[in-house]
Amino acid sequence: MEEKAHTSSIYDKALQSIKENLLYAGALAEKAIQNAMTSLLERDSELGRSVIDSDEQIDRLDEAIERKCLDVIALRQPVAKDLRFITTAIKINAHLERIGDMAANIAEKAIALNEEPQLKPYIDLPRMSDTAQQMIKKSLDALVREDCDLAEEVIKADEIVDNLNDQIFRELLTFMMEDPRTIHRAILIMQISKNLERISDHATSIAVMVIYLVTGRNVRHRDKMKKIK
Repeated sequence: MEEKAHTSSIYDKALQSIKENLLYAGALAEKAIQNAMTSLLERDSELGRSVIDSDEQIDRLDEAIERKCLDVIALRQPVAKDLRFITTAIKINAHLERIGDMAANIAEKAIALNEEPQLKPYIDLPRMSDTAQQMIKKSLDALVREDCDLAEEVIKADEIVDNLNDQIFRELLTFMMEDPRTIHRAILIMQISKNLERISDHATSIAVMVIYLVTGRNVRHRDKMKKIK
């Protein structure tokens, strides 16, 4: 009986360790986005380069989390909700790694923009960034709390970022049409906006997976099904 309890304790610690590492990866990803945007807003290219360098830390953590998940599957053979958690954790981990890549991409574009005169005041980009960071935080909080209502908040917030991305695209298109000399800078800003929009998509996917973990329901294609009906 004691041996079984001991084994169960090790198993529970392994699951908890995976959850804690996912939260750490999320915190690193949020910080990378914040620093990348600060690099742009304050024209601090050195900070941008530090974001690019720090992406390796997120990559290493991604590999470590994946190994932990595979070890649990191989050694513990989880079933039911535990199996859902492990498979969900693997997918969430991949999304966080991609968010880290996109933060590095934003930093690269910021460094390039810092070398040129500023095209326009950055108003909507910080709003997009703040919303995307909150979405990441809330999606992982939803994971920890197993809170479907919080996950739903994340899913709804995605539309805010989508709308801002569309708005920025239209505004920059006007700049380029009026003055071809702005094209290079406008495209770089568009790419930053698109990366932020994709980050929010990844946060939304994490929230969707939380709902699956808690309820067993797959709501990935819910909006598409509504349109079909």
